[in-house]
Amino acid sequence: VRLVESGGGLVQPGGSLRLSCAASGFTFSSYAMSWHRQAPGKEREFVALISSTGDSTSYAESVKGRFTISRDNAKNTVFLQMNGLKPEDTAVYSCKAARYTGNYWGQGIQVTVSS
Repeated sequence: VRLVESGGGLVQPGGSLRLSCAASGFTFSSYAMSWHRQAPGKEREFVALISSTGDSTSYAESVKGRFTISRDNAKNTVFLQMNGLKPEDTAVYSCKAARYTGNYWGQGIQVTVSS
């Protein structure tokens, strides 16, 4: 099982980034996928969730209206489009695959929002 995040980096406030999480080793289309983040000195927090079919999404209040989660089950990939980035969005972002049988986590990728 592998979950590999990409697309992170340094961006100025107000900018955009698109994170990707490529999955392999399990039946991707059977899993709900989510993004989480952990800022320095803070607990990991939920960011966004998308159902296995992609027809349902939910977001943390702090990112609602700025971030969009999507998935491509044909490519075993989940995305997080992040617009209007703020310094407080700086964190390590990780993707998670969840099903009643268990969860898988990616290793995470750094997103830094700074001028």
